[in-house]
Amino acid sequence: MKKIILLCLLFPLAMVAQKEKSMEQTIYQFQVEDIEGNSFDLNSLKGEKVMIVNTASKCGLTPQYEQLEELYKKYKDENFVIIGFPANNFASQEPGSDKEIAQFCERNYGVTFPMMSKISVKGEDMHELYQFLTQKSKNGYADSEVSWNFQKYLINEEGKLVEVIDPRTLPTDEKIIKWIEE
Repeated sequence: MKKIILLCLLFPLAMVAQKEKSMEQTIYQFQVEDIEGNSFDLNSLKGEKVMIVNTASKCGLTPQYEQLEELYKKYKDENFVIIGFPANNFASQEPGSDKEIAQFCERNYGVTFPMMSKISVKGEDMHELYQFLTQKSKNGYADSEVSWNFQKYLINEEGKLVEVIDPRTLPTDEKIIKWIEE
């Protein structure tokens, strides 16, 4: 009889926990616009590890484009993708239009990884994807603030945030490589 009473008490708790788990958010709920103005459904990335990076063309960290491209070329066929989001939130270091940004990335760094349309990654006009990435109540991992250009967000194969990487950490850092290869 005690077992039945215990089960009756625990079952509702298990149902609440299951409901909360099913309500967890992932990047798959977002659609963004790519740098050419086309819709890009992040749901298309299911099963891949994803690095999301806010980028800028006139920043001291801009040469990271080279390492990002190197990383993308090396691992793109191993369920890994990098997505760049140009943003002009830091010292106006990304003033160009999407077309100008695309030309800059292609001409100077040969970027082939997906680049999205310029967005805001901070402040009142922060894009909803970055609201997800920076708020634990939405991502289930951690609160963070985008501290500068080239901050990296690592997303696992289930679309969940698993790590926030400092902007000054190179994309080819051992910690990132290890995560990709796991």
